[in-house]
Amino acid sequence: MGSEVIVIPIIFGVLFGIYYLFISARNRERLALIEKGADASIFYGKDRKVTPIWKVIIINLALLSMGIGLGIFIAAILNTHLGVEEEVAYPGTIFFMAGVGLFSGFYLTKKLNSDA
Repeated sequence: MGSEVIVIPIIFGVLFGIYYLFISARNRERLALIEKGADASIFYGKDRKVTPIWKVIIINLALLSMGIGLGIFIAAILNTHLGVEEEVAYPGTIFFMAGVGLFSGFYLTKKLNSDA
């Protein structure tokens, strides 16, 4: 019973550790470049084209939702017409189609970044 209580702090600790390592490594890298004489403005260049994060989130959430919906629809067809067991059809097709949706979201985001 006590193991459930310790899982949540471990998850938050891991997330904090990853974030801290990312920030500290980025800071060390920038300090090393500045010590060597590189200009700090290379981190904030205006020529870099970046798609706004809200567009990426909306595209990925929309494609994920469509993939889950399509997965449920295909699972129902598999279950009723082809006789695939419900315990196999629903989770399998939902996860598969959600993955396909996220994969297509990755390519759409890549295309947005190249067009921006």
